[in-house]
Amino acid sequence: MMPTAARLVAAVVLAALAWFVSDLIRPLMPEGLYFGWFNYVNAGLGLICGWRVIGARAGRGMSDAIGNGLTGGVVLVFWAIFLQSLNEMLRLSMRHAYKGPVDGLQDMFRIGFDYARVLLDPGVATSLVVGSIVVGILAELSNRIWR
Repeated sequence: MMPTAARLVAAVVLAALAWFVSDLIRPLMPEGLYFGWFNYVNAGLGLICGWRVIGARAGRGMSDAIGNGLTGGVVLVFWAIFLQSLNEMLRLSMRHAYKGPVDGLQDMFRIGFDYARVLLDPGVATSLVVGSIVVGILAELSNRIWR
């Protein structure tokens, strides 16, 4: 896990992409929804996924860079949906919305699917795909420049 320029670039740029996409998602959600740490959590996940997924695989060529970027974007989306739906389930469980823990876990999947549907918005999906590819390419270029 040695720090490299590719890891740093991938982490910072994917975190910025996560923040940007989080801002795109806000108007698509129900009005009056409290977002709290939404952008910060997603940007933190972007840092981690950029460092561990995209940056770690840099140096294999441009075609692999595109795949690495897309893989990092998918991993970011998975963990973001997981954590945000877990947070919502815990919020609802504090209001005694569930009979037991299994009901809460089942509802977490429903919440996650609802959040995933929001990501199918053309602007959000395009930003995620193109941005992830750009992150992969930038990580590859930084690996070539600062070896």
